[in-house]
Amino acid sequence: MDPILQTVELGLHWPTIDPFLFCAHHLDIYPAGDDRLGPDASLDGRELGMDFTIRDGWRMYHGTVVPGFPQHPHRGFETVTYVRSGVVDHSDSLGATARFGRGDVQWLTAGSGIVHSEMFPLLDPDGPNPTELFQIWVNLPAARKMVDPRFTMFWNDRVPKIIRTGADGAAATVTVIAGAFVTDDGASAPLSLPLPPPPDSRAADPDADLAIWHLALEPGTSLELPPAQGPDTIRVLYLFDGDDLRIGDGSIPGSTGAVIRCDLPVMLSTAGGADCLVLQGRPIGEPVAQQGPFVMTTREELVQAFDDYRRTGFGGWPWPADDPVHPRSLGRFARHPDGRVESAAD
Repeated sequence: MDPILQTVELGLHWPTIDPFLFCAHHLDIYPAGDDRLGPDASLDGRELGMDFTIRDGWRMYHGTVVPGFPQHPHRGFETVTYVRSGVVDHSDSLGATARFGRGDVQWLTAGSGIVHSEMFPLLDPDGPNPTELFQIWVNLPAARKMVDPRFTMFWNDRVPKIIRTGADGAAATVTVIAGAFVTDDGASAPLSLPLPPPPDSRAADPDADLAIWHLALEPGTSLELPPAQGPDTIRVLYLFDGDDLRIGDGSIPGSTGAVIRCDLPVMLSTAGGADCLVLQGRPIGEPVAQQGPFVMTTREELVQAFDDYRRTGFGGWPWPADDPVHPRSLGRFARHPDGRVESAAD
C-alpha cells in the first residue's frame, strides 16, 4: 500500500496541519558583511522593510540594515527556530538576548505575550555568509495560551542525533529536535531532550505525540521511520533538498511535502541523497482564530490580544533599537531574563 496520502509543492512557506500553524524555510546566500554586519552590497531596488523577493540569492526580509525580523509580538503559540548555517541574534521584551546557529535550536513559548527580534548578522567580512534556518509555529491548546512566556536553547552538541552507516560508509542521520525516534534495532533518541522544552510547551505533553525530525540521507542510504503512538497522529514529510525520495512503494520529487501514513513503519531510501524535515503530532482539534502574530481560539480573544499589546507592549521593549545585533566578536550564547548566561560549545 502506498503510504503517501497527499502531496504539495514547497515554496518559502510550507503548508502545515494542526497542531502546526506555519513552517518557513529560509535559505539565503548572503555576501560578505560590512561594518554594521549587514550585506556589503548595494540595497538599491529592494523594498526595504518588506523584502521577500529573492534577488542575487538573498532577501532582507523586514530588515533595513541587517537582514531579519525587527521587534514584533506573539501570543498564544510557540516558535521553534532550527538554524543549520549562519547565526540568529535574538532580543526580547523579557530582557533576554542570544546568538545561536550552526545546528542550534531555540524553542520559545510565547504564551500570554512576548516581543522579540530575530536578526541575521553577517559575521564574515571576507566571504559569503550562507544562512539556512527553519521557523516552525506550534499551536498551544486554549488552556495553555496564557502561560508565562519563556525560551529554551538546545545547543547543537546537545541535540540528540541517530546515525546509521552502511557498508560503504554512507550515513543516514536523524536530528531529533522533539519527540522519540526509535529505530528497528531499539536505538532511540529520548523524548526528554537534555534541555527539555518549556514545561507549558505542547511538546512537553507525551500524549501530543509531537515530533520534529531532520533526516539527512546520503546517496544510496535508507532509513525506517518508526510508527507513531496512535492512528490519530498526523505526519508530514518535507523533501527540501534532493531530487528523489522513495517512501515505501511510492516516491516524491524534490521540493515536495507529503502527508504519509504513520500507523506502520515506513522505509525511506534515496539514490542521490535527500534532506527532509518531518513534523508530526496529534491535532489539538480546537478552533483557531489568527490575525498576524496572535493565535487564539475566539475572535474576542484576538481583540483582547491587540488591546493588551497596545496597552502594555507585553512588558515593553528594553533595547535602544528595534533591530539589535550583538558585536561581531561574540560567540553563541544565551542570556536569560534572570541573568543566567550559557554558552555553546564551539
